[in-house]
Amino acid sequence: MNPSPHKTLLITGGAGFIGSHVVRKMVLDHPDYLIINLDQLTYAGNLENLKDVEDRPNYTFLRGNITNESFLEDLFSRYSFDGVIHLAAETHVDRSITDPKEFIRTNIVGTVNLLNCCRTAWQDPADHLFYHISTDEVYGSLGEEGSFTEETPYDPRSPYSASKASSDHLVRAYFHTYGLPVVISNCSNNYGPNQFPEKLIPLSIHNILHMQPIPIYGKGENVRDWLYVEDHAAAIDLVFHRGVRGRTYNIGGMNEWKNVDLIRLLCGIMDRELDRDPGTSAGLITFVKDRAGHDLRYAINATRIRGELGWKPAHTFEQGLQKTVAWYLTNQDWMERVTSGAYKSYYEQQYGNR
Repeated sequence: MNPSPHKTLLITGGAGFIGSHVVRKMVLDHPDYLIINLDQLTYAGNLENLKDVEDRPNYTFLRGNITNESFLEDLFSRYSFDGVIHLAAETHVDRSITDPKEFIRTNIVGTVNLLNCCRTAWQDPADHLFYHISTDEVYGSLGEEGSFTEETPYDPRSPYSASKASSDHLVRAYFHTYGLPVVISNCSNNYGPNQFPEKLIPLSIHNILHMQPIPIYGKGENVRDWLYVEDHAAAIDLVFHRGVRGRTYNIGGMNEWKNVDLIRLLCGIMDRELDRDPGTSAGLITFVKDRAGHDLRYAINATRIRGELGWKPAHTFEQGLQKTVAWYLTNQDWMERVTSGAYKSYYEQQYGNR
């Protein structure tokens, strides 16, 4: 354990895709902080994502479930947390359509459990912060024009986005009712290394590698704003340290792509990297029945975080996508272990269940 750390931070969901990049950044950039990574290690949580920092003296992993209130109370009694960065969540829209109750348990009840623990533990909240990481999907769907600002009314369309909208409202309620120091950020679609291959970009990379169909909903005309995950982690670091209490910050790449155009770009990169004839991978594109309640377009206006905190993405989409493809091609064994579930047995033996 880091002797007399300057701050002790709890990061929930730190073994997941975005969470692992946030944990790594905090561990490496703030060696005087003790970083406690709390993750349940569900299908999308993988400690292999953090092997490069697991032996650092300022890093500790704990397995646990934020829906377990007594576990969290014991955790807060053991550590004097200066801050919480809350990323733990069920995130996949398709899974929320199949099993909405799990999203309510984790995303709503789990968030309330954390808020209550912070409220009890932080008798003097001045030097503390609860930072809630959310999504642009809470705003609903856009037409062909405009973008989401921090003042855009909420209009969630899926069980996933409804559960995240609810947790956002609860975080704000604890700020206004109890004076709990909070910030919230709502981010656009992330992509990059270590993303579980149920999401569009890693799934497509996996299928291109194995010459399998690339499924695209509807006609592929749904539009998303894409942000490289390391740029998101840098924004989270800034918001945590300099964000105004009670404020919301939209984090986006100002980088809109139709799904079908994105996949065609990805196919071209994969053909070059795999030395295949041009058009080989694009021939795998398969249009499938559209998702229920599929929002047409998301676009983030990131003016506030740029103006107040000086943040902007460091990667263009083409740069980030090239780095993402390179990582997955170099780490094909990681992808195979994740898709097969083979990586789970070691962690089940070492950490058990909570």
